[in-house]
Amino acid sequence: MESVLETADWWVLGAYLLALIAVAVWVVLQKNKNTEDYFLAGRNVGWFVIGASIFASNIGSEHVVGLAGTGFESGMPMAHYELHAWIVLLLGWLFLPFYIRSGAFTMPEFLEKRFDSRSRWFLSVFSLLAYVLTKVSVTIYAGGIVVSELLGIPFWYGAIGIVIFTGLYTVVGGMKAVIYTETLQTIILILGAVMITYFGLVEVGGWEQLTATVRDTKPEHFNMWRPMSDPDFPWTGLLFGGTIVGIWYWCTDQYIVQRTLAANNIKIGRRGAIFGAYLKLLPIFIFLIPGIIAFALSVQNPEVFALDKADRAFPMLVTTLLPVGLKGLVAGGLMAALMSSLASVFNSCSTIFTIDIYKKLKPEKTERQLLNIGKIATAMIVILGIIWIPIMQKIGGGVMYQYLQNVQSYIAPPVTAVFLLGIIWKRVNSKAAITTLLAGLFLLILRLGSEIYYQQHIADFRLTGEPTATGLLYEFATINFAHMAIFMFIFSVILCISVSVLTTAPNYARIKGLSFGTLSSEDKIASKKSYDTIDVILSLLLVVVVIAVLAYFTG
Repeated sequence: MESVLETADWWVLGAYLLALIAVAVWVVLQKNKNTEDYFLAGRNVGWFVIGASIFASNIGSEHVVGLAGTGFESGMPMAHYELHAWIVLLLGWLFLPFYIRSGAFTMPEFLEKRFDSRSRWFLSVFSLLAYVLTKVSVTIYAGGIVVSELLGIPFWYGAIGIVIFTGLYTVVGGMKAVIYTETLQTIILILGAVMITYFGLVEVGGWEQLTATVRDTKPEHFNMWRPMSDPDFPWTGLLFGGTIVGIWYWCTDQYIVQRTLAANNIKIGRRGAIFGAYLKLLPIFIFLIPGIIAFALSVQNPEVFALDKADRAFPMLVTTLLPVGLKGLVAGGLMAALMSSLASVFNSCSTIFTIDIYKKLKPEKTERQLLNIGKIATAMIVILGIIWIPIMQKIGGGVMYQYLQNVQSYIAPPVTAVFLLGIIWKRVNSKAAITTLLAGLFLLILRLGSEIYYQQHIADFRLTGEPTATGLLYEFATINFAHMAIFMFIFSVILCISVSVLTTAPNYARIKGLSFGTLSSEDKIASKKSYDTIDVILSLLLVVVVIAVLAYFTG
């Protein structure tokens, strides 16, 4: 396998990696004194760095490769998930004040403060398993594709090399190393992706030619609003089911929320979330649209731009369109996406294991011992990620971004219901929380199990349109993934409210400040002082932009 990079590209890529190492070394030299330093960067990070880190954590290689692949294969429907920028605002305005007020390091710790230790244990173990099975594995798989195609080295060498490199600076530097390297990676990633979009539009003949080519071949490609009966992308599922998944991911997941907790007050954390929300709008234009450009080019000139697999759309554009030098920059950007996502998930796993599991089991351990355990935990996640690579290679038959959304659609509903109800309604108690979480886990196992059991029947139905199996479990297995998220969420909300009403009310003094209805007058005054007019204006403007994009892509 030959590398598509030339000498100048290697110089550019080398300069980027040196800059990354310099940032990591600078952070490592500022030694972590305690767990707050290691896991939350000393709670002293500015809004720009927080926003950039939120974006870089979200945009991994699975996003670059998978979202472009989805754009190539299916067009615009998955843009609904990228317009979750407004949900990032929800993190800053609704959830974050309660998280910072609680003083929690982690989301499981917040659940313990709001409910009890059972909810904390559940979310700790559940989160770790979910991270290894989704975020770590999918990111490594996508990274292997990118690195092997760009550098001309075998999949295994590229994937393992970057996992080890990322793991090293994450283990040594902690959250500070992750969050500052992500700021550099965000800049490189956006620059590289913008160039791909620009050169792609030039090659395809401009925006009007792009839309004309796509609409002549697949008229529905530019339509975000598919019918409710659409087997893959019903608008109801993407709009409502997607919102449920979005609230879980952006407002309750340690992976994202940990960045805002690194702020030393609510105002800085909220501004970081607002900045991150604006950056979140970019993937539609710099990842999804390039996938559609790749589709149009494959129609216009199939000899040069033909693809055997949708997930190779973005690497193909890099190799065929970019001039020497810029290929190196974009290769750096794609590696940045891989490294930033991996670093974030390594650090989040380490935080949850150390603070929510190990510290609970061994409360007498010193800060120094906890720091060492955090580093060992990160190293273990790195090893698990490497072990998972051969298994992840087997998911290559599907379009990766859709695979990820499917799994997340079953994980999200119970967690979203418990956090959302726990914050907006003080009457929700610990029995309701743990019952809802356990019931959600049962439904998750049932759905994934039935999908695996009827896998061949589902594939046959997609090919022929004729069902080859019957029964209640088969019907359950074939409900659209996004609609499934809605049904699971409604069930979780009803269950949580019912159990709360039928059992004893919580001790409101114990959960003071952690739910609406338990806020003191001081909390309310502090809340009003935590934002300025500019924060409100920028937030409203972002909502207008989201609505405008939803209105534009209607077919």
